[in-house]
Amino acid sequence: MPLNLAILSRSVEVHSTERLRDAAHARGHHVDVLNPLSLTLEIDARQSRLYLGGAELPHYDAVIPRIGTSINFYGLAVLRQLQSAGSVSLNDAAAVALAQDKLASMQRLAAAGVPMPATAFAHSPRETDHLLRLVGGAPAIIKLVEGTQGVGVVLGETEKSARSVVEAFRKARIDLMIQHYVGEAQGRDLRVFIVGGEIVAAMERQGADDDFRSNLHRGGTAVPAVLSEAEAREALRAVAAIGLELAGVDILRSDRGPLVIEVNASPGLEGIEATTGMDLASRIIVKCEQLAAAAGGR
Repeated sequence: MPLNLAILSRSVEVHSTERLRDAAHARGHHVDVLNPLSLTLEIDARQSRLYLGGAELPHYDAVIPRIGTSINFYGLAVLRQLQSAGSVSLNDAAAVALAQDKLASMQRLAAAGVPMPATAFAHSPRETDHLLRLVGGAPAIIKLVEGTQGVGVVLGETEKSARSVVEAFRKARIDLMIQHYVGEAQGRDLRVFIVGGEIVAAMERQGADDDFRSNLHRGGTAVPAVLSEAEAREALRAVAAIGLELAGVDILRSDRGPLVIEVNASPGLEGIEATTGMDLASRIIVKCEQLAAAAGGR
């Protein structure tokens, strides 16, 4: 049965959004791409509504949230509103919010026993030396609590440089955390793509020669990857801990086994589809169909 689908995204011109829209159309569904910042919320005890340009939006059977950090607050409000009106969301609003909060997500992963690099966080700049000791000293990775695609990630190669970066951010009242630098990874990581509790694709990314970050948006390259049993197990455990149906899990191959460094609730399609040759957009739409059918049968 054709579905009425909504994709929450800043623009239809974003590659992943365009792929999802086209895949949904190919399967006979109607799709609206909605910029959350363009919507108005009416919150009422009897019936809550969403409006675009003064016109009330229709009911959507399923929603695919593509909510980046730039529209985090309002985007999540819109997603909650759609869910409260009975739309099924591919990823629940609470899970998306958790994934976007790097500190909270790391705490959740640690509580679930998912292995990760040693991580430390403190509010006061005076704790800088203690933070560095907790992660094994320099070199160390310094991350903004809010950041994406490698933005806000700095390598402190020496104790002095790491201390300077931390203190500068702290004095500017910018929250950050420090992680142990896994040198043996040599600028490589794994991106594991998971839909509905199943690993559907994986690639190994290599950072550019002058960059320790492996993000493709920053000039990195990628090849298809074959995961070990341990890597597959930890990727699935990480997604289950956050509570996502769709996720990209980033993993480092370390001397002590796989280490999860991030769980992304809006993984991009362009790089991994091009690298693996897989039609992941259609897999996502099929999952939406299954979730909508399950909700309709309740």
